[in-house]
Amino acid sequence: MKKTLLALVATTLTLGAVAANATPEQDKKNLVKYFTQKYPDIKLDQYVYGALAFDKDSMAQYNSIMDFPPFGTVVDQGQKMWETPFKNGKTYASCFPNGGKNVAGNYPYFDDKANKVVTFEMAINECRVSNGEEPFNLSDATTIGRLTAYARTLSDGMKMNIKVKGPKAEAAYEAGKSEFYTRHGQLGFSCASCHVYSAGSRLRSELLSPVVGQATHWPVFRGGDNLVTLQMRYVGCNKLVRATPFKEGSEEYNNLEYFHSYISNGLPMKASVFRK
Repeated sequence: MKKTLLALVATTLTLGAVAANATPEQDKKNLVKYFTQKYPDIKLDQYVYGALAFDKDSMAQYNSIMDFPPFGTVVDQGQKMWETPFKNGKTYASCFPNGGKNVAGNYPYFDDKANKVVTFEMAINECRVSNGEEPFNLSDATTIGRLTAYARTLSDGMKMNIKVKGPKAEAAYEAGKSEFYTRHGQLGFSCASCHVYSAGSRLRSELLSPVVGQATHWPVFRGGDNLVTLQMRYVGCNKLVRATPFKEGSEEYNNLEYFHSYISNGLPMKASVFRK
């Protein structure tokens, strides 16, 4: 009991700035320090693999599976969608710098004119609307999910580069941080309950992944070709703790993704990967 209490005190001290008016960069550094001290044998860049960083056998299985990904057809479908011209003859590539290559790591960003956080999926929908097309439903894995699964691969290897500048952006970031650390649902869990304090531990059969590096590898494919975007996962997590989820694209989830993504700044992206 004494050791458990001491460990909790140490954790609170290490992450104290996270809950006490820290800057985004201080939040990130504190979380990186927490994990690198707790797991000194795991190199920081390994955290892009999520829970796999804690299990060599699972990592070996992952590498074997990724030689011939079971979801390759779905990503190919996303590529076809990306390259198919709109009715006006333009394509998605026309909406993004460098044709969409090495841009996804800049999302989410805070749009001062619109006064809101803009995610990559939202930018894709804005591209559709500006070219006379209807926006996709952000909860639809067969449309926005498949398209994003391919589009984010164009930024594989790009380092996450989230910016938080100005009072409004800072307020959105703080709202996302609050959402991450606030307990929800009948079970009373927060995102941090699993992905900070219990990261590296098992919850039933599932090894819990750390918040550092988490935002680099979405969408993921679970159990084969079951595609899940990051905000779809937020919905799933809320349901698991018996909380009423927000909708994908809600202000709450967009702000959460803003905070969540900043914590992975500097780590390389690796989209469309397999998870159990």
